[in-house]
This record gives sequence, structure tokens and C-alpha cells, in this order.
Amino acid sequence: MTEDYTRLALGLIAVLATASIIAALLSWRAARPLSPALVNLNLRIKAWWIMVAAMSIAFLLGHGGVILLFAFISFAALREYVTLTETCRADRWTLIGMFLVILPLQYYLIWIEWYGLYSIFIPVYCFLAMPAISAVRGDTSRFLARISEQQWGLMLSVYCISHIPALMTLTIPGYHHRGLLLIAFLIDTVQASDVLQYVFGKLFGRTRITPNVSPSKTWAGFLGGIASASLLGAGLCWLTPFSPLQAGLLAALACILGFFGGLVASAIKRDRGVKDWGHMIEGHGGMLDRADSLVFAAPMFFHIVRYFWT
Repeated sequence: MTEDYTRLALGLIAVLATASIIAALLSWRAARPLSPALVNLNLRIKAWWIMVAAMSIAFLLGHGGVILLFAFISFAALREYVTLTETCRADRWTLIGMFLVILPLQYYLIWIEWYGLYSIFIPVYCFLAMPAISAVRGDTSRFLARISEQQWGLMLSVYCISHIPALMTLTIPGYHHRGLLLIAFLIDTVQASDVLQYVFGKLFGRTRITPNVSPSKTWAGFLGGIASASLLGAGLCWLTPFSPLQAGLLAALACILGFFGGLVASAIKRDRGVKDWGHMIEGHGGMLDRADSLVFAAPMFFHIVRYFWT
């Protein structure tokens, strides 16, 4: 796995270095002050360097490092989500339980590889316990809306994201102890699809898919991004136990679901009247702004691989 990881790391560094050089040249030739687009481009590249460095360190630390990294991502994402919801005093113990009990326990179950429990812990046991706790508190004002918001926050920020490190728990014949590369495959293809959809949309986009939800998403961007990311997935089949065709198809499916994950996140932000989930990552908004395309893709990818390859 070390050789494959080295090749992947060198490839990412080469891509980011090329992007940095292009951004530097564009900034050098541009008039002062720099346009907002160039400023945003430089901030995004800087943020990607930081995120790739953090991911690389976690990968070097192995199983535990990756689980802790994604537990932190879930914590940050859940915090951003909760700040946009309406809560009351009756929700205090439920919110404390979400952060201090449910989130760490979900990742602990993944750490000990207890699939039978971590796959149902949140959507069954937690979803039953949360309304019961709030009901005991006696405040029925917006009860259904409050509970639904909290449950949906756990699904997006904790349950779905936790399926990314859960890929390390899969036992695939001939692919032992290589779950980190499977994580890299999923993240690289889905995140690349995001970028490529943006590029194709800017270059060729005319018809918007959902102008009231996400005006920047166009059919040209969607189709071009999915197609090119699928080819990237096929090219990265060496990271996986899949054939090039299988890798391309799985990448396409993950990227399509990634598109819908981003669309749902945009709808929630529109509903709350905000542009970004937060400002944690300079140039990228909040943690959920970076993870939203993975929340739908990760569980699907995990269960397909588990069903067909383990």
C-alpha cells in the first residue's frame, strides 16, 4: 500500500503545484487590485493545500488517525448545522447528547468494527431516543420541526460522514489493509466532480438545473463533471479492487449522489438565508460546504462495496 499511497500523494502534489503556479501567473499579470474571482481562486488553492496536508497526516497515522480526523469533521459539521437551527431550553440535553454521546459512540463503534450496531445506531436507537428526551422536557412548541432538524443534522453530519472511515473495516479478498486507498478513491473522484462541474458550468453552462436552489448548477456542468470524474475514477482503478469499468461506474454513481447531496445542502442554506455553512475554511466556507457532496455518496459507496466485494 505504501507505494500506491506515495503515487497518489505525488499526483495530488503535482496537481496542486500546477494550480498554484497558474494562479500565481494569473495574479502577476492581472491589474491591481485583484478581481474577486482571482482572490477566491488563490484562497481555494491555499485551503486545498491545508486540507490535503491534514488528510495526508491522518493517513500516515493509519486507522486511528483517519477515524479521529473524520470524527473532528463530523463535530465541526454538526456544530455548523446546529447554529442554523432553532432550538429551545427543552433541547439542551438532546443537543449535549448529540455532541458528547452519539457522535463519539458512532466513531467508537467504527473503531471496533461493529458493523451490526454502527449501521443502525443513529437511524434506529438515536432517532427513537431523541424525541422521547425532548418530550419528557415538556415543551411542545414546534416539537416536530425541532426533532426533525436535529435528526437530519445527525444524519448529514455524523451518520453519513462516518461511512467514509468505515470503509477501512471492510474485508475484501485480495485487498486486505488497503481501506485507506478506497477512502482516497471516493474523496478524489467526488471532490474532483465538484470542481469539474464548476469548470464545465462556467465554460459551457447555459441551462440551469434548479435556479431557485443553486443557480450555479447547470446541465452542461453536471454532465461534463460526472463524465470526466468517471474517467478519472476509471484511471484510479489501481487504488481499488475494481476493474476500470467498475471503478468508472462506481465513480459515476458516487458523483451523481454527490451532486444531490450538494443540492440538498444548498436547499437547506436557502431555507436559512445563508450563503455558506460557516467560515472555518478560508475560501471554502464551512466544513459542511466541503463535505456536503460526500454525505449522500459515502453510505451508498460503502454498502455497494460491502455487498458486492466482501
